[in-house]
Amino acid sequence: MAYLITILAYLVFLFIFGLRYTKRLKHKEDFLVAGRTLMAPVLVGTLLASWIGSGDIFSVSDLSYNHGYSSLIGSSGGWLGIIIVFFIAGRVRRFGQFTVPDILEARYNKWARILATITTIIAFVTIVSYQFRGGGWVLNIITEGKIDEKQGIIIVAVFVITYTLLAGMLSVAHLDIFNGIIMITGIFLAVPFLIHHVGGLDYIVANVTPRKNSILGNMTWIQAMGYFIPTLLLALGNGNMYQRFFSAKNEKEAKKSVIGWVIGVILLGIALQSLAVVGSSYFKGLEAEEAGKIILFVAHKGVPVAVGCTLMVAIVAIIISTANSFLLVPATNVIRDIYQRFINPDLPDKKMILYSRLTVVVLGLIAYSLISFFPRILDAAYAAYTVYGAGITPALMAVFFWKRATTAGGVLSMLGGMTTTVIWEIINKVQGHLPLGMPAIYPALICSLSLLIAVSLFTQKPSPEKWRPFFK
Repeated sequence: MAYLITILAYLVFLFIFGLRYTKRLKHKEDFLVAGRTLMAPVLVGTLLASWIGSGDIFSVSDLSYNHGYSSLIGSSGGWLGIIIVFFIAGRVRRFGQFTVPDILEARYNKWARILATITTIIAFVTIVSYQFRGGGWVLNIITEGKIDEKQGIIIVAVFVITYTLLAGMLSVAHLDIFNGIIMITGIFLAVPFLIHHVGGLDYIVANVTPRKNSILGNMTWIQAMGYFIPTLLLALGNGNMYQRFFSAKNEKEAKKSVIGWVIGVILLGIALQSLAVVGSSYFKGLEAEEAGKIILFVAHKGVPVAVGCTLMVAIVAIIISTANSFLLVPATNVIRDIYQRFINPDLPDKKMILYSRLTVVVLGLIAYSLISFFPRILDAAYAAYTVYGAGITPALMAVFFWKRATTAGGVLSMLGGMTTTVIWEIINKVQGHLPLGMPAIYPALICSLSLLIAVSLFTQKPSPEKWRPFFK
């Protein structure tokens, strides 16, 4: 009961907070990019809260349960991506638009905007779907089965959709400071208590899940890189990140925020994986679909109740903040990058906010319908990372690092990466196993990069006006 009361109190606080910020919405910039007012501390909080999501709580924990600290191979892809992002954060803010498709159209053409929007919707709605599933797991566990997983998923979906449409980025970003504090407190507090509870380091070493290799755990190199590369590509091209940089007060604040972000992500990532690894020594023999719940089991049965309540609220904060962010970005893409750009260029701010809210509801319902497609969060996470990373990131990185990239090369790269991933995942679903035993990231990324490089080299060089704004 203590867990349920604590979480309900937190959700009530969120709802009141969102209502308060609804009154401050006056312009589209408030809803989409927080009025471009965010300073580095707020940016660090919202970047951290949006990056550390159910992917870390459930899919990375799944890996950590089965492979130990070898799962850091996957997480380190994200860390490397964020470090590279440091060198472009100021240029992103200087561009001063709203979305990744804004960047891609300016560098390539309108088809790049459309493809980026489609890819973002596919990837981000998939990510939202497993936030709903993770939230359903939380409610099922803390009520000890009184709320089943399906009911829990519906409750979480309704709350997330409602909260996101209240005040958009303005409320999400400011609330993420609070969420970040809860995450740091709950996760770091739980680690020493869990170690003590299970019986100390000697017991843990003797009882963790057996591993074949000290570096790879029970993975092959193909599997390990299949986790590393999609996470790297998602970090480099993450639309959430770019929308937050557009929300920064200036270039300096955007760049400063990346330093705090990467430090926080590394420390929290290691702490979360420690909970899963230590938990694997105590909650032994979990099936594949249950291994992703290891941190929930830790919070519920592996630490004192007060610590468990704090950790469980941290988990809920991670789920809610990530779901909010990944709903808001594609909603922004649909209204700004499709509707306003091609159908109604003179769309007033009030109608843009209204239509963005309606789109949040529609995308939330689509996310709910996708839950059954990926029964395992680990599979859903890396499918989403791959379709986005192969479909958008190569062309997007070329905007900032390769002046020779042409319109044809960028557009075909995006089309090839996205379609290859989707086809690969459909075949995987139909056959029940990956084609050639290979994760989708390999064929998708090879296709995307090959088209970007080959087509760009065999087509006319772009004019300096195309690339100059992104190299200043």
